[in-house]
Amino acid sequence: MQIDCVYCGAGKRWGWAAVLGISMACSHAAPVPAVSGASEVAVLDEVTVVGQLDEARERIVPNTGAMVYTITREQIEGQAQGNNVPFGKLLLRFPGVSQDASGSGAVHIRDEHGNVQYRINDVLIPEGITGFGSEFDTRFADRVDLITGALPAQYGLRTTGIVDIHTKSGAFDPGGEVGMYGGSNGTVRPSFEYGGVAGKGKTNYYVSGSYLQNEMGIENPTASHTALHDDTEQYRGFAYLSRLLDDTSRVSVITGTAYNQFNIPDTAGLENDPGATFFPSTATPTYASSALHETQIEQNNYEIVAYQKTVDDLDFQAAAFNRYSNVSFRPDWAGDLYFNGVAGSLDRSIMTNGFQLDSRYRLTEAHTVRGGALFTAQGARQGAVTSVFATDATGAPTGDPYAVASRSYQNAYSYGLYLQDEWKVTKAWTVNFGGRLDLYEGQVSQNQISPRVNSTYEFNDRTTVHAGYASYFTPPPLENVNSATVSQFDGTTNSSSALVGLPNDPVRAERSHYFDAGIVHQVTKEYQIGLDGYYKIAQNLIDDGQFGAAPILTAFNYRRAEIAGVELSQNYTKGGFSAYGNVSLQQARGTGINSAQAPLFGTSQEGVDAYNYIAANKVYLDHDQRWTGSAGLSYLMNETRPYAELVVGSGLRKDGVDDNGVAVPNGGILDAYDNVNIGVEQTFRFAGAPNLKARFDIVNLFDQVYFLRDGSGIGVGAAQYGARRGFYGGITYSF
Repeated sequence: MQIDCVYCGAGKRWGWAAVLGISMACSHAAPVPAVSGASEVAVLDEVTVVGQLDEARERIVPNTGAMVYTITREQIEGQAQGNNVPFGKLLLRFPGVSQDASGSGAVHIRDEHGNVQYRINDVLIPEGITGFGSEFDTRFADRVDLITGALPAQYGLRTTGIVDIHTKSGAFDPGGEVGMYGGSNGTVRPSFEYGGVAGKGKTNYYVSGSYLQNEMGIENPTASHTALHDDTEQYRGFAYLSRLLDDTSRVSVITGTAYNQFNIPDTAGLENDPGATFFPSTATPTYASSALHETQIEQNNYEIVAYQKTVDDLDFQAAAFNRYSNVSFRPDWAGDLYFNGVAGSLDRSIMTNGFQLDSRYRLTEAHTVRGGALFTAQGARQGAVTSVFATDATGAPTGDPYAVASRSYQNAYSYGLYLQDEWKVTKAWTVNFGGRLDLYEGQVSQNQISPRVNSTYEFNDRTTVHAGYASYFTPPPLENVNSATVSQFDGTTNSSSALVGLPNDPVRAERSHYFDAGIVHQVTKEYQIGLDGYYKIAQNLIDDGQFGAAPILTAFNYRRAEIAGVELSQNYTKGGFSAYGNVSLQQARGTGINSAQAPLFGTSQEGVDAYNYIAANKVYLDHDQRWTGSAGLSYLMNETRPYAELVVGSGLRKDGVDDNGVAVPNGGILDAYDNVNIGVEQTFRFAGAPNLKARFDIVNLFDQVYFLRDGSGIGVGAAQYGARRGFYGGITYSF
C-alpha cells in the first residue's frame, strides 16, 4: 500500500510492517509559519526538503522482511505518565517485551536478557554499562520503532531487537514546552523542550531536558509502599541540530547526556551471614541492616555527527559517533563486612568511538542494492577495592579485614561490512538477500560471514506474509566482561575458586541461526491484526548476571541455547479512539555455562551442584517468562483524553526443585501479575490556543503486590518488588 505524505509529498510503502499503530503517512506536522527575516514560501520550501531527506534516510535502511512495531508521539501522550514515563516502561507497550527490575536491564525482548541495539535517527548508539537509570528521555521521541525477527544485513552486533528512536524536529515542531510532574514517593520532575528553525529555514534545532528526584529510584526489596534509603536524582539532556547544505544534503549533530545518582535500598531486620562471626580479632560491632549506606552513580554521554546525501538513484548516510559510560558503586564498608564478610567498591567505564556508513542504489526497477560498513573501537576500564578477611583451612575468617585492589584496561575492535539486494520478483513478491562479514578482536578474536534472506508477499492490499532466515554474530559486551583475577581472593572470604576449582573462561561471541515468519491482515480500515513466530538456536548464548555484592551486571555464556515464541498483536484506531492488545508465548532454555564460571557459582557446594546440573540439563534462563501481554486504550473527546493500560506477565524464573526434591536452577516460576494504569489529560485554551495541559495518573490502580525478582536464580541479586499504587499529576505549558 502506497501513501503520500500530505506535507512533503514523498511516498512511503507501508502494509505488513505497520502492526502496532504505525503512522500511515510521514509523521510531519503542518508547515511552520515564516520566521523573522524569511518569506513564508522560503520556509515552506526548506521544510519540504527536510521531509524529503527524512524519507530518503528511511529508504537507506529499510526493514524488508523484519517485524516492525511502532509507537507514535500521539500514543506516547495517550498513556499513563505520557512523556514522563521511563523509557524502559514505554517499551512494555510492544509485543514480546517483558518487564524486569531496573538492575537486570528493565526489559527483555523476545525472552533474551539483552542483545538490544539502540539507534537515534538510524544511527547506532553503542551500548553502555547497564545500570538502574536510562540515558534516554521519552519526551524527545517523535516515534519509536522496535524491529525484530530475521533482520536484513544492515543490522549487526546486537540483534534481538533494534530500538530506533526518531527524534522531534524543530522544522515540524516549532516552539517550546515547560512542565512540572510529580506525586507519590516524593516524585518531582520539571522538564522543558524547545525547537525551531534559523538561518532562513536551513538550520533545524531541538533541545530538551529534565530533572527527576524521588524516594524510590530502585525497586523496593520489600513489599511495602515505601522503601528505606532509596532516594535518587537524575538529570537528562538532549539536543538535535541539522543544517541543510543544499536541496540534496545535510549535516546533523545529535548529543545526549544522563547523570543518575542512586541510594541502594535497605531491608530492615537482617542478620549477618548465618552464624558467621566476622571481625574475629576485635569486638563484633552492632550494625542494623536498615542503616546501610550503599550508593551508585551512573553517567552516560553520546555524540553523533552525520552527513546525508541523496542524488538521483543514490542515497547514503555517513556518521561518526562517540559514547562514554561510567558506573561507580560504593559500599557501606563496615556494614557490608558485618553482613557479608566482604565489602568492595567497583568502578567501570567504557569509551566507544565508531563510524557507520549506509548506502542505497536503485540499480533497476527490480533491484535495489544496499551496502555499508561499521567500525567501533572500545576501551574499558575496571577498578575495584575489596575488603576481605583471610580464612583458615575450614573457611572461617581470621584476623582483621584488609583491602585487595585490582585494576584493568581492555580494548576491543569490531569491523563489519554488508551487501544486499532488494529484488522485486513481482509486484507482490519481494526478496531481500545478502550477507555481512563481522570481525571482532578483544579478549578473544573471532569472525563470521552471516547470510541473510527475507521474503514478503502481498496477497492483496489487506494481507501480507513474510518469512526470513538470519545468521547472527554477537560479540561479547566489553563493558560487562569481568576482567578480575579470581585467584587473588584465594584464602579469603571472597574466594571463588580455591575450594571447588571452577574455571574462569573468557566470554565468547554468540553465534546463532534465527528463523521468523508471520502474517499481517488489515481486517477493516480501522482494525489490524498480526501474528509472528520465531525460533533461535544459539551457540555461546550471551547472558548477564550479578556477580558479588555490587549491583552491576557481568556477562557469561551458555554453551547452547534455544529460544522460541509467537506474538499476536492488534491495533484499532478510529477518530479519536485508539486501542491495542498484544500477547506473546515464549520459552528460553540453555545448557552448560562455559565462561565466568568461578565468580558466578562461588565456592559453596550448592554452587557446584548448580554448575554440574546446568552442564548436564537444559534449564530455563532466569529472564524467561512464558506469557507476556499488554493492552491499552485512549479516547480524545474534544479537549479531554482518558486512557488506560494493562501489563500482564506469568512471572520470571526463580530457583526450584524437581519431583525428586533435587534443586533445579531457575526451575521455579514467580507469581503472575496484572498491572493496571489509568489517567486523564485535559487541554485548556487561552487566547484561543490549546497551550495548557494537565494530567492525572494512577499507576498500579489495584495496588497489586508482586515480585519482579525474589533473589534466587542464576546471576540474580536481591529481591525486588513491582511498584505499589502511586498517584501522579502534572501540568505543561506550550509556547
